[in-house]
Amino acid sequence: MDELKAKVYKAQSEGDIASLYVLEAQAHETFDEDTLMAFYANILDLALERMTNALENMERLDMNEVQDFATLRALYEYAIEHYSAGSAHDASALFEVIGGLSKDEPFNTAMKIHQAACDAKIPFDDFIEEYVDMNATQNGGKFYISYFKKEISQ
Repeated sequence: MDELKAKVYKAQSEGDIASLYVLEAQAHETFDEDTLMAFYANILDLALERMTNALENMERLDMNEVQDFATLRALYEYAIEHYSAGSAHDASALFEVIGGLSKDEPFNTAMKIHQAACDAKIPFDDFIEEYVDMNATQNGGKFYISYFKKEISQ
């Protein structure tokens, strides 16, 4: 466990979100619930810092760059966490920001659909059941919900 903690600390101190995601499975096997929550909090803190820096410097993140990819993944997971917890307003704002932060047009389009679902006050479970093509999404190889069954009307 000390070796894993040292790897996590090194990745965190270097701001290496991608390395933290590489250590994720091992963290699940090794850490207790509180330590695991702190592990994910570290990922989120780094992602929020990278997002802030990108916004301040008017930069857009590139999915082909490993740290940018990991940053967008962490921010997306954070937005989904808000949405699934019933905080559609906060999730909508996050989807808007991360969609505008990415250079990847398919990702941006998907974030607009997520945002529209939040803005239409569609509960998360209904969004998944009625609007998301889960089979295509799971087979699509993306970290985000990327295929949809129908459009969201507002």
